[in-house]
Amino acid sequence: MKVAVSAPDHFVAPYIMEMLGDSAVPITAEAMENTLVLDALLTSCNAIIHINSKPADGSLGRDDREILLKMREQSRPILEAVNRHGELHLIIVGTLRVHPQWTPGEPYYGYDSTLAPRDVAAEGQLWMEEAALERAQAERPVSIIRASNVQGVLLDGSEANGLLHRWSMESMMGWVNVPGDGNGIKDFVHVQDLVAVIGAVLENPPPTRESMSVGSGKGISMLDLAAIYNQKTGCETELAQDESQEVFGVVDARDLEMRLGFSPQISLDEMIEEAFEFAGH
Repeated sequence: MKVAVSAPDHFVAPYIMEMLGDSAVPITAEAMENTLVLDALLTSCNAIIHINSKPADGSLGRDDREILLKMREQSRPILEAVNRHGELHLIIVGTLRVHPQWTPGEPYYGYDSTLAPRDVAAEGQLWMEEAALERAQAERPVSIIRASNVQGVLLDGSEANGLLHRWSMESMMGWVNVPGDGNGIKDFVHVQDLVAVIGAVLENPPPTRESMSVGSGKGISMLDLAAIYNQKTGCETELAQDESQEVFGVVDARDLEMRLGFSPQISLDEMIEEAFEFAGH
């Protein structure tokens, strides 16, 4: 089985490509602009994975209206190509930061309602998700995968991603910047576990359409997490930092267990240890 990967992303996409090995068919930005080339690349594929993220344009913030246009532009060729091909499983990988702060006891999302996104980039992500779900058919199913607080080191080892890594660097300078009042609860998941979920969805497509959130199913408050960093390094806790773009809440991991027989393999302690090792503690 050949799998196309369309990715404006430099963090998750390389891990997906590594997982797929010789089965991967990379879709470049140039191919996205040429219908004939794109169709030729997809001819041998049974599925396509699209990383539905903000374009890597440092001049545009998440609330710039141009972001919405760019995200629609980068997703529309994928949606149209899936329509042209008879049997393609479309897997869209996004983030749970799209949606307003989670309330305990409530689901992150639902099939029958459009959740209000929190910024313009989120509107772009949601636009593609909804457009894809509307077009889903049995011969071309759609899977929406939204991840919570993905952590890890880039595959080439050049950088790291996520709050755990940011704090490991800050703690070397004597503090950690805590979003809000510290009572917010986060559910961290490692990039390798996220990619394992994507692989499992590839092997077992839905009958028509599905949406799922990916996390560990375990939460920790920012104050409790800061205490771990304080114990390890003696750093201070700086409260009341910007929390507008943070994802709080705990993913119901039972959905992943029931749907895919999956449970995360990399614990929070292991993620923290990786972050400290990368920072050179």
